[in-house]
Amino acid sequence: MTTDGQRSLAQRLTGIDEIECVTPDLNGVPRGKVMTAEGFLEGRRLQLARGVLLQCIMGGYPPSRFYGSDDGDLALVADPKQIHRLPWSQQPRALAICDADELSGESSRLSTRGQLKAVVARYAALGLAPVVATELEFFVFAPNPDPTQPFQPPMGLDGRREDGHSAFSVSSNNGLRPFFSEVYACMAALGLPRDTFMHEMGVSQFEINLLHGDPLLLADQTFLFKHLLKEVALKHGLTVVCMSKPLAHTPGSSMHIHQSVVEADSGRNVFSDEAGEPTAAFRHFIGGQQACLADFTALFAPNVNSYQRLCHPFASPNNACWSHDNRSAGLRIPASSPVARRVENRLPGADANPYLAIAASLAAGLYGIEHHLEPSAAIQGEFEVPDNLSLPCTLHAALERLKRSHLAKELFGTEFIEGYIASKTLELTSFFDEITPWERRVLAAQA
Repeated sequence: MTTDGQRSLAQRLTGIDEIECVTPDLNGVPRGKVMTAEGFLEGRRLQLARGVLLQCIMGGYPPSRFYGSDDGDLALVADPKQIHRLPWSQQPRALAICDADELSGESSRLSTRGQLKAVVARYAALGLAPVVATELEFFVFAPNPDPTQPFQPPMGLDGRREDGHSAFSVSSNNGLRPFFSEVYACMAALGLPRDTFMHEMGVSQFEINLLHGDPLLLADQTFLFKHLLKEVALKHGLTVVCMSKPLAHTPGSSMHIHQSVVEADSGRNVFSDEAGEPTAAFRHFIGGQQACLADFTALFAPNVNSYQRLCHPFASPNNACWSHDNRSAGLRIPASSPVARRVENRLPGADANPYLAIAASLAAGLYGIEHHLEPSAAIQGEFEVPDNLSLPCTLHAALERLKRSHLAKELFGTEFIEGYIASKTLELTSFFDEITPWERRVLAAQA
């Protein structure tokens, strides 16, 4: 960083005592250390054990051979564009999104932020730049101190809890306006532009659309937004849940990814020609996504609960079909002008790591462009999914498919894919170590 940059950063951090230096782990959870502002501004190197990047969602780690038997350190290197004062913190505090780099200087292959940067670089080598936008759905619940009990929506202003009739409502009866007012204020303070916001179909479920832009920027913004939601909710005595399917008999939460590709020098959308018609690059991008989605399902749907959402297909398609403006297709082409022609990947859930989901989706599209892959015929209306376009429907099946995928190892590296599978296998084993209420309620009587 230049002297002027250091001086500007010092001014921005005036009054700040501590900096939360974080990087996304395998699941997109912020992991890192808290550093003094003095040490941060002096540029002291901050190091973190490599194994932290493969930390399981319940806190354990796979065997050390997946991250180096010595569990050596990585360097946390702050992105100068992603250093923010935390608007929700009562104590003056800041947060820095960091890259996780090897001590030799190159990006760690275990870093999902590094994986996304590598995919974007592959586009840049061809004179192209991908553009993405994310749509994140989430639930706002009352506190849930007993996890054996279902989530409940907060008490409304009329003394009742929402019962499912509020989809697309703009009413203030849910009593959440103070919470969302602080969410919006914090977004503005962090420089997170928002497009649209709405009450989704689920009970106390909401969706926010972030404006399209550079993939790394959108991943950072989605990462920050999820962190912001949970922190602000705690201040308001609420619980924000980004599970794919937190409630039975209720739509799940997605993280749809809108994707287009432009020429890096001109900004022209390569999915449309001069006459406004779809191009070969547009077809090949779709063809690549169709060729890769089954192999990459575990990257888009990373948890046991992810498949609770996908097994109820309305608006949560578990297929690699594509269609013009049909929400039953995994790949939807929204109605738009030629300049905004894009491909919406509807597979990822709200629980997906935004860096990894965006990286996997863009890598699939680029694979199609590079290999001139042609897509299947577009589908419309009611349709049956062909066998070759169906996707794994359980985490176990998705991990087995990923394990066999030479393509995934080619695009993301053997070290990353094997480490991912090892961590997710531990999580799956942990799930099977418990007996669910359904099993006790239904199966015990049959013994």
